[in-house]
Amino acid sequence: MQSVRVTVYLDPQLHKALKLKAVETSKSVSELINDAARMALAGDAEDIEALEERAAKPLISYDEMVKRLKEDGRL
Repeated sequence: MQSVRVTVYLDPQLHKALKLKAVETSKSVSELINDAARMALAGDAEDIEALEERAAKPLISYDEMVKRLKEDGRL
């Protein structure tokens, strides 16, 4: 896979932490940033999938939800 070069401005303390982590893990700062971006995007994809699943479920009113919580002993 071909990489694309970009300029990213990081907080100096964050950059220092990334450099230390890179040495500790034998990875480059670029690899760490790519990994973090992939994880963030994967989390977003999971959230979108969960929202799409919930969209198909019927909505209930606030009153009905409170009633169910009381019946279940949660309130």
